[in-house]
Amino acid sequence: MSTQGPAGSAAATPADGPVPIPVRAPEPELAEPVPSLPLALLRLARPRQWVKNLLLFAAPGAAGVLTHRTQLVHTILAVALFCLASSGTYFINDAIDYEADQRHPTKRQRPIAAGIVSPAMAIGSGALMLAAALALSVLLVSPQFAGVVAGYVFITIAYSVRLKHEPVIDLAAVASGFIIRAVAGGIAAGVAVSSWFIIVVSFGALFMVAGKRHAEQLDMGDDAGSHRATLEAYSQSYLRYLRSTSSALAIAAYCLWAFDREATIHTNIPWYEFSIIPVVLGIFRYALVLETGAGSAPEEIVLGDRTLQFLGVAWAVLFGLGVYSR
Repeated sequence: MSTQGPAGSAAATPADGPVPIPVRAPEPELAEPVPSLPLALLRLARPRQWVKNLLLFAAPGAAGVLTHRTQLVHTILAVALFCLASSGTYFINDAIDYEADQRHPTKRQRPIAAGIVSPAMAIGSGALMLAAALALSVLLVSPQFAGVVAGYVFITIAYSVRLKHEPVIDLAAVASGFIIRAVAGGIAAGVAVSSWFIIVVSFGALFMVAGKRHAEQLDMGDDAGSHRATLEAYSQSYLRYLRSTSSALAIAAYCLWAFDREATIHTNIPWYEFSIIPVVLGIFRYALVLETGAGSAPEEIVLGDRTLQFLGVAWAVLFGLGVYSR
């Protein structure tokens, strides 16, 4: 005899078997939205990396001419034109490297590697940007500045095509981009760039590039060689040696420059010597970040690390006091 449930229906008995438990079907995963073509082109220009072009302010700032209207306008135009030129080289570089980028854990999201922008469109757009940057450099700044931009473009494209496959030369080629920016700022403003300044920038850049290769090795693991052949040529101990040597030379050169500058200017307060402190702490902080495995995108470290930003502001204040308190 069966029993009736509250609604008058027969209740299940053990003889009827176990009551099946309804299982909710998994919801389908939502694919990431595909960005529009204009947004993809903007990402391809890598605006976050434009922070590197602020290095063009260094030489005019050290010379104390940024308060002069003509030099300030020329320096701002130079920064904008370098942003245009560097983005043009990124378009061409990503078009050349898109197959290797497809095997990289993060670079495969780049617009060309992801199939959003075609390599032909990227090369055509990049060539137009480079032509515009060179023409505007002649018209708005000076032919000498245009020559520096042309040199940057040549080295960068040579790196994308060949130099990136040559151990040590690839490090020098990437580091040269920072040196060229520093020189370009001086040429745009019409000021001389000191030898000490070139040494500091050169070895500081090499320190960052060695850290970049270290992080790329960690990101790719055993597949590092499939993305960049030179990664197989560098051992961790060799990259550590490069970071140690280049950072030590950068610190020594900056200290010598600061003491020499202070002796030449004879300010009441040794602002240049005080500026050594944030420089050294900044290099130590960056080295600590590299030890965590970061560093494959230096601009992300600079834009994301509050301590580095604080040290950068502290250096700018002390350096500015040294320049403008004469």
